[in-house]
Amino acid sequence: MRVLPLASDSLGVRSMCTLLETGRLRLLLDPGVALGPTRYGLGPTPEEWRALELSRALIMEAAGRAEAVAVTHYHYDHHPFPDDLEMYRACFGGKLVMAKDRTKNINRSGKSRGRIFEENASPHAKGIEWADGRTFEIGGTEVSFSPAVWHGDVGSRVGTVVMVHVEKGGFLFGSDAQSLADPAALDWVLKRNPEFMILDGYPTIFVGWRMSQGAFEASKENLKRAVGETDAETILLDHHLLRDLNYREKMEDVFSLAERKGKRLLSAAEFLGLENLFLEAWRRELTKGERKVEVEGYYRRLCERVGVPFSSLEGKGRRERRLEGE
Repeated sequence: MRVLPLASDSLGVRSMCTLLETGRLRLLLDPGVALGPTRYGLGPTPEEWRALELSRALIMEAAGRAEAVAVTHYHYDHHPFPDDLEMYRACFGGKLVMAKDRTKNINRSGKSRGRIFEENASPHAKGIEWADGRTFEIGGTEVSFSPAVWHGDVGSRVGTVVMVHVEKGGFLFGSDAQSLADPAALDWVLKRNPEFMILDGYPTIFVGWRMSQGAFEASKENLKRAVGETDAETILLDHHLLRDLNYREKMEDVFSLAERKGKRLLSAAEFLGLENLFLEAWRRELTKGERKVEVEGYYRRLCERVGVPFSSLEGKGRRERRLEGE
């Protein structure tokens, strides 16, 4: 099994896009990428825009290796923006697409975005299947989807997501379940007992503001159960959590548990042997010129890790700059 993170918050952009290769299955997960519209009252820096261009190009290039795609929900860091028809063609052309049901267990925004997604992807895809709670066999491998679970805390206003389990390799993709804050999400993970997990960490920058301390502590207990009670030896913890530069301090008990259990709890960048590229969290320093980052050099090394020639990205990443929240 090869797990290839293509875009993530630890790689400089908002995303969880991953290419999974196991047996005869080549599965692209959540092909979307975005930037935070505002941080510290500031818009994205030139470094973030360049990372967005290169990430988008990398996803489109790597998509050519996949025959199936999973879309876990309809936030634009998990599927293409509505006007990005080039990305729709590259990511979904000729492929089986398994996506969150846009008609059931979904909020109003998700229904609207899901309808646009179906309209844009249908002309290119081999077929679109609503995946909630279903199992598919692809290349001799079972790919299972959870029922809809909450995007973070139960009752979250931003709706629901589906998670993905691939039988061969024992791989689990947790989407935006935010430290498995929904007990139903934790229960599904424990029943699957994966050997490798990619999970979205709780958005700790909002604790005490949009999220309560009590909800955060409860999510950590769920995450600790997933770390301690499954056979997963490698766990990638990324996305919302890594927008907080103090995330390790706030999650110290989770990291300590993983260490005691002899498990690797890593960001996507660390898993690839790269340093973390926290461009959004560094936005103030970058804007003031207090930090310098060589984005292209970083992406050359990222391309080496995932087996995509950097030269193949040229001319693919640039498009009209557009920002929307999740």
